[in-house]
Amino acid sequence: MRETLTKLRLALRPLYGNGETEAIIKIIFHHLKGWNTVDMIMHEPEPLSPFIKSEIDKILTRLLNHEPIQYITGEARFHGLELSVNPSVLIPRPETEELVDIITDTVNGRTDLRVLDIGTGSGCIAISLARALKFPQVTALDISPEALDTARKNATSLKTNIRFLQTDILKSVPHGEYDIIVSNPPYVDESEKKDMEDNVLLHEPHTALFVPDDNPLLFYKRITTLSDTLLAPGGYLFLEINPRHSEALADLATSSGLTETEIIKDSFGKDRFLKARKPCQ
Repeated sequence: MRETLTKLRLALRPLYGNGETEAIIKIIFHHLKGWNTVDMIMHEPEPLSPFIKSEIDKILTRLLNHEPIQYITGEARFHGLELSVNPSVLIPRPETEELVDIITDTVNGRTDLRVLDIGTGSGCIAISLARALKFPQVTALDISPEALDTARKNATSLKTNIRFLQTDILKSVPHGEYDIIVSNPPYVDESEKKDMEDNVLLHEPHTALFVPDDNPLLFYKRITTLSDTLLAPGGYLFLEINPRHSEALADLATSSGLTETEIIKDSFGKDRFLKARKPCQ
């Protein structure tokens, strides 16, 4: 065990740094052995079986090719839940967990809320809200049938009742009226690719990440337009956003007739979320 840990650290630290390397190692042993951090410390003096060593070597090879550990294990943690993930969906980020918390804090125990999640991907937001809110009616949209298959699998395994629809929101209008519309749409400018890590660029779905430099608010414009007809009076719009465009997005929300527009920073101090409300009358 000690020898294997040393091997992993020496191989991974040049690519991932100390902190991420330790996080990856914990994921590997949780995936292969079901161990937590305490278990790893307790078992450190013990030998590993040839099978486990072989599996670790396979994982290490894939990690050195910049493949995300979440795709290798097929699992990702989000808001205390274990989700299935694959290259058809983005790996859920900690910032998006914060978006879920902002929503639950805002509605503060209200019941029977109608929720629309636009661009659901793995279903992480929709499922978390279905579990955290009181008796919600949750609808989740995505353009990708593969993503929706993954989201449905996650919803079933986590025993949540969600209506999933394949929809291209740029071309069609969903039906219904909602108390909450939430979206983490594609928002990374194409010009930002040069600054991104290979594990994202080479493996995560670009259609869920990038927008053209000449139209970076593409999805936000559409979502705010849809909110005019889909949001119930007094309903809320919640968006995860690119900090580059926070001022423009605040202006967009206000010009679309939304009120109480607020840009909220994430735990790293970046403008990451927009909250706005449709007037009650």
